[in-house]
Amino acid sequence: MRLPPFEEVVAEYGPMVLRVCRAVLGPTDAADAWSETFLSALRAYPDLDPDTNIEAWLVTVAHRRAIDVGRALTRAPVPADTLPERPAPNADPAGYDPDLWAALAALPNKQRQAVAYHYLAGLPHAEIAQLLGNSTDAARRAAADGLRTLRTLYPKDRS
Repeated sequence: MRLPPFEEVVAEYGPMVLRVCRAVLGPTDAADAWSETFLSALRAYPDLDPDTNIEAWLVTVAHRRAIDVGRALTRAPVPADTLPERPAPNADPAGYDPDLWAALAALPNKQRQAVAYHYLAGLPHAEIAQLLGNSTDAARRAAADGLRTLRTLYPKDRS
């Protein structure tokens, strides 16, 4: 048994894939997920087992691509009418949001350092462990505990 030509697969299952993409993303962004689905499927198609249920396989690929497109959309920058003011390059960061700095100061020293190194400087936990003189697991735990405490001390909705 041989697989049908890919063009026939697109023609036969294209509408079904579009329905799956619309169900996951809505009508606006479904076309991008549809395209991504068939690009991914095209790359994998030559290695596909001839006994594979093509419809089920495409539903799985479409679902995963739609989720990927949805994630990408949530991370995309949003246009703004006006740009925020930029602080002076030598300004005191505590003057920007004193409540945040007070919340950071309330953290234990290792938690504050782990939060700053990981979430602000982008260092991996292994490097943080070397800086703090502890294990990678301890650095990971300190960063997570510090962030959890910050969320209670500095809630987003402070109106």
